[in-house]
Amino acid sequence: MTSISRSSSVTSSTRRFALVATAAATLALLGGAAHAQATWPTKPVRIVVPFAAGGTTDILARAVAPELSKAFGQQFIVDNRAGAGGNVGAEIVARSPNDGYTLLMGTVGTHGINRALYPKLPFDPIKDFVPITLVAAVPNVMEMNAEKAKSLNIRNVQDFLKYAKANPGKLNMASSGSGTSIHLAGELFKSMTGTFMTHIPYRGSGPALLDLVGGSADLMFDNLPSSMAQIKGGKLTALAVTSAQRSPALPDVPTVAEAGGPALKGYEASSWFGLLAPAGTSPEIVNRIQQEVAKSLGTPAIKEKMLAQGAIPSGNSPADFTKLIASEHVKWAKVVKDSGAKVD
Repeated sequence: MTSISRSSSVTSSTRRFALVATAAATLALLGGAAHAQATWPTKPVRIVVPFAAGGTTDILARAVAPELSKAFGQQFIVDNRAGAGGNVGAEIVARSPNDGYTLLMGTVGTHGINRALYPKLPFDPIKDFVPITLVAAVPNVMEMNAEKAKSLNIRNVQDFLKYAKANPGKLNMASSGSGTSIHLAGELFKSMTGTFMTHIPYRGSGPALLDLVGGSADLMFDNLPSSMAQIKGGKLTALAVTSAQRSPALPDVPTVAEAGGPALKGYEASSWFGLLAPAGTSPEIVNRIQQEVAKSLGTPAIKEKMLAQGAIPSGNSPADFTKLIASEHVKWAKVVKDSGAKVD
């Protein structure tokens, strides 16, 4: 009886010790995670821009990065990783650790269009990311090289349609890459008007704009902020904006729908840009970034600068950004199907 009693006592003590040790380990892990979230960031944070420098995605990332650096006391570094309509950069972030140190400046292309356009994506735009906040909504602008437009007597959308229908295939259409809003805005225009322009995809708006200004590209439906300086400088002729309403930044430029006549009634193809993190990133980190982005976008200096470039700043909640992404997948899947757009 005594040996049995001693054995039971030892077993009971061992179990108690194991339970205490397990509880302590659990608390340590939870405490460590909480401490990591509370102290984040302890090193530089990378914002991956999935296009070349000089485009609107890059411009917006570089506008937000210094503000986040000031707010968090660590450098937020922009890293341009162009290719495959934004898919190269998006995949890098999707495969990165979910520790808050790698973010994506996503677009309507990477998180609205590409799932419908590309037969196989190397990531899932819904499951592999957690939305943080919409940074800005942006109209696109239908524009031509100013000298080319003048030489062809193209002053407006109607002039363009007249020339394009009389000369099918003679004009080319530059874009920032297959699947971008710039590409799809052009494809939607082509399908609604029955016109044909050869699509030339680039690795971002920056290199496409260089060729458009240089004269080797004829037409582009660029995001307005990246083209604004060239339009104001007279190098590009803005024929119309692609949004449902005119842009306050270019109040004298009509919308495609109002300038294009019956064939383009209802035309609308705007863009947006927002921050996302790898799936599983701590909600505390996500919320802290969202709050600081919203705060910076609300400052007069940043807000006025963005509005002057044609961007409409947002800073909405992660929940609202998630809803936007879901609705955009539905919208653009229909555009891809109706336009017959293909990856070049």
